[in-house]
Formats: sequence, C-alpha cells, structure tokens
Amino acid sequence: MAGRTRRKGAWPKVRKVFNDIHLWTGLISGVVVIAICLSGTIYTYNTELREWASPHLHKVTVPEQGTRLPAESLIADIEELSEGKVTAVSIPENPSRTYEFTVRAAGDNSRRGVIYYANPYTGDITGTSNEVTRTAEFMQTMFSLHRWLLLDRIEEPLIGDLPNRTLGSYISGTATILFTLGVLTGLVIWFPQKLRNWRQGLSIRWSANWKRLNHDLHNTLAFYSLVFLFLMGVTGPQWSFPWYRTGLQKALGTYQERTPPGRGNAGASPGDASQADAPEPEAVELLSFSVYLAAADEALPYAGNYRISLPDEGGSSLSIQKTRTGFFAPAAGDQLRLDAATARIEEVEIFRDKPFNERVARSIKALHVGNVYGQFTKLLYFLACLIATSLPITGTMIWLNKMKKQPARRRKPAFAGQLVR
Repeated sequence: MAGRTRRKGAWPKVRKVFNDIHLWTGLISGVVVIAICLSGTIYTYNTELREWASPHLHKVTVPEQGTRLPAESLIADIEELSEGKVTAVSIPENPSRTYEFTVRAAGDNSRRGVIYYANPYTGDITGTSNEVTRTAEFMQTMFSLHRWLLLDRIEEPLIGDLPNRTLGSYISGTATILFTLGVLTGLVIWFPQKLRNWRQGLSIRWSANWKRLNHDLHNTLAFYSLVFLFLMGVTGPQWSFPWYRTGLQKALGTYQERTPPGRGNAGASPGDASQADAPEPEAVELLSFSVYLAAADEALPYAGNYRISLPDEGGSSLSIQKTRTGFFAPAAGDQLRLDAATARIEEVEIFRDKPFNERVARSIKALHVGNVYGQFTKLLYFLACLIATSLPITGTMIWLNKMKKQPARRRKPAFAGQLVR
C-alpha cells in the first residue's frame, strides 16, 4: 500500500518537471515559432500558388486532334535560344501540361539552372523560371522568413563577421529544437493524472468559458497534430546545423564520410601524361525519347511523370525518374539508368524496395514540407502547421491565466478548536 502511495506521489513531481520544460521552451521560442509556422503554413502550397499566378508556364490547351511533339525535337532550338545546354527534360503524364527543359549556361554552377517551358503541341516557348510575379516574390519572402527570419535581406552583419543568413538560420534552428522539446513534453503532460479521464483530452468543450475553451484548443488540437508537428520539428534543424544533419544521418544509419576533392585520385598528378594524352570521349547520339520511355514503362508499368537526365560530357548513360500522379500519390519516384546508345536498362531502383532507413533519409524534405503522399498529406500538414502557429498564443494565454490565479487560503478562526470541543 505504501509503495502504491509513493508511486502516486511521484507522478505529479515528474509531470511538474515536464510542465516546466514545456512552459519555458514555449515562452523562449514562442515569437520565432509563430513566424516560422505561419510562413510554413503558407509555403505548404508554394508550388500550387506559383502555378496559379503563372498558368501560361504550366498549362496549355489540348488541340482536338493534337499529338505531342517529341520532346527531343525541341532541344536544339532551346539550346540555341538559351545559349546553354539542356541537362534534363520533364515530360508530364497530363497532356495539358507543358514540357520542362532544365538548361545550364556555360559556367553556371547553380544547383537548379533555368527551366524553359514549352508547348508540347506547337513547340513554342511559353516562358522561363526566371519570370517574376508578385506571387513568386511573396512566396520567396515567406521562404526567407521561414528559413532566415528575413535576416538574409540585411546586408551589414549584425554580429561580428557572422553572415546574417547564418545567424537567422541558427535562430530558427534553435527555436525549432525547442519547439520539438515542447511537443514531446506536451505529450507527457497531456496524459491526465487519472487514466480513466483520458478521453477528456480528446474533445473540445465549445460551450465552456473562454479560459476552458482556450485550454482545450491548446491541448486537444496539439494532440491530434502531434505526429506531424514532431516530423516538422525533428527534420527542420538539419538545414540550420551541419552537426544536426550529421547526427540525423548517423541515427538513420545512412551517414557517409565525404571524400575531399582529389583524395580519390591521389596517385595521379596534374601533369600525368597518360591523362593529358587521353582522347576525349565522343558524345553519345541519343535515341528517340519514346524508346527510352517505352523501356521505362516496361520496367515500371504505371502511369506517371518522367524526368530524363541527359548524359554528362563523355557519359554513356542517362537516367529516368518516374513518379506516380494523383491525390494520394507518393512524392518519391523510382529511378532507372539506361544505356543512352541502346536503351538497355542497366539499373532499376524501386523506392519501396529500399530499406526503411534509406526511404526515410531520402524523404527528409518531403517529411518536413508535407509532400509525402501528394495533396492528401499536404492538406494534413497545412492544418497541422496552422495549429502549430496557434500553440504559442494559446499556451501563453494559459500561463497568464494561471499567473492571475491567487490561491485563496482561508485562515481558521482562533476559536475553531473550542467549537469542535
């Protein structure tokens, strides 16, 4: 009996520790979390909003008896127009969408290059990804607020020689870690002291007074969005801290030590005659894209979008990524490597056949932004991120209401004992 009493007495103390951690992590990070989550809520539909603002880049009218032109037939014109090299071509499954050609100019070291959009029925260039709209500028502002708290837009460093972008990244990453601690401790204090009352934490009493309603909104909405809030929080700091990214990769068992440039070819010197005299490899003559896509459809027999990455200089292989389409379609695609000269499949990489840890590692960005299973998970993340925006507000109101309460301890009258006698 005494042991049971001690266990009952220990739980309130443990709960108070977690409650204190939950309170102070929320108070410290609250304002930053509101900015991060509000911008993240809007940025969930970044792609859709940008396409809505620039429909001419992405959608075309399908002619009554129209047949799409071979995508490869447009490459030469696009390279002449852009004075660059086409490195990849995206061919959509939807016939009313444009072809997308990724172009890199000479000396362009950017990660994405410039995308040229083309009407697949006329071959006309409808525009490029460099076009600026108010929506695109607004979404870029939301991204800057989410990642760097807009500090990247201040030129002069605020602290020593530390770039403002790095400073903003550190602040947002730290706030996100504190937010994740708040999510985990919130789960602990959500459980009632008497387990038979656990259902009370699953409902909102709309008819209660505003203090109780605010408490229920904080408690219940946080519980229902808990999984999504945790995924957002635990994946976010990897873009702020290299040590966090390394730790996350090691936890997943996917970490690989990076080899410094030149280390893998330490035995060769710049003046090695065998390298200097080696003939330059000839460029591979590409087949019709329909041949490559037919090979891809045979290996991956489902409807989907294609992205063909063309061979590098001297390369003999091209790769094709195929992704499913639909409301509940997974964002991760399957990969093929083919011989560019013969369309023979050299390697097939099915995403769902990979080990679980590798699938998670390849889906970190999708897990953070909600693009895991298409529009279905995007909607869930949008709602969860909206709830996350409200949590610092409702949580602060709960704390202020508790601070206002003064325990009314009534003093016993001096003659109370005499009355009892």
